[in-house]
Amino acid sequence: MKVSIFDRAQSALKNISERLGQWANTSIDTVVVLGSGLGQFAETLVDQVVIPYEAVPEFVRSTVEGHSGRLVIGLLPESRRLIAIMQGRFHYYEGYSLEEITLPIRTFGAMGVRSLVLTNAAGGVNANFSVGDFMLISDHINMMMKSPLRGKHDYRLGDRFPDMTEVYSREYRQLAQEIAREMSLQLQSGVYMALQGPNYETPAEIRMMRMLGADAVGMSTVPEAIVARQMGMKILGLSLITNSAAGMGEHPINHEEVMLTGERVSRDFTDFMTRFLQRLSSSGQLISEPKGQAR
Repeated sequence: MKVSIFDRAQSALKNISERLGQWANTSIDTVVVLGSGLGQFAETLVDQVVIPYEAVPEFVRSTVEGHSGRLVIGLLPESRRLIAIMQGRFHYYEGYSLEEITLPIRTFGAMGVRSLVLTNAAGGVNANFSVGDFMLISDHINMMMKSPLRGKHDYRLGDRFPDMTEVYSREYRQLAQEIAREMSLQLQSGVYMALQGPNYETPAEIRMMRMLGADAVGMSTVPEAIVARQMGMKILGLSLITNSAAGMGEHPINHEEVMLTGERVSRDFTDFMTRFLQRLSSSGQLISEPKGQAR
């Protein structure tokens, strides 16, 4: 008999809880999923507990270069807030089902996590974007043509027909834009289109995407966002534009370029993400600052 998604998430939760050591009785309030080339941010957490994905029997294995394949749990610097970071994610193109690649999000939802940051490496479809830009995801287009909610419904996971009017929190996006201004950081905003992959897109497909309203394209994030919304999480989505999409640059697209771009912007990304997380309360709400207080 097939084990339900809910029961698998509960089993993974139990397994992770048993490995938390000093953090066993502390709530994790925010989870960050790091995309290709952005894994360095996980090293900033204090008093870390590191759990390789293979240590959690319910999780599949990350097989992509640039995805370390481990869960890093620790304190956000200069705070007593416990943060979990997925240093790498699972992808549909690796041969896994949508149920398998979104199981970690189900597990965090079972933990009571209400804030989720989804990051990714993406190709720039918008001609005004440059390699190295960050893009706030304002919305997405699911060209994977599949939903992780398909199948028998379990009410314990949330509504069967969750509203997708505001997948990516407007409040979180406003905060991100404010932080970018403080840092003088170039922060674009746009629509992310998700495809199955793993091949990169053709120039003709990129032209189609532009006509459909996409600003960036990638192979992840959307299934996780759908599941997170079903479970009531607030989401910040952030793409690193690691390359110009097919037909827009002079050179062939390759994964090495993706990784190099991630390394180049890692300092800015770490600064931005730290500031953003420090402005959230443990409940996922924004922490208002007294007027006139220096930042």
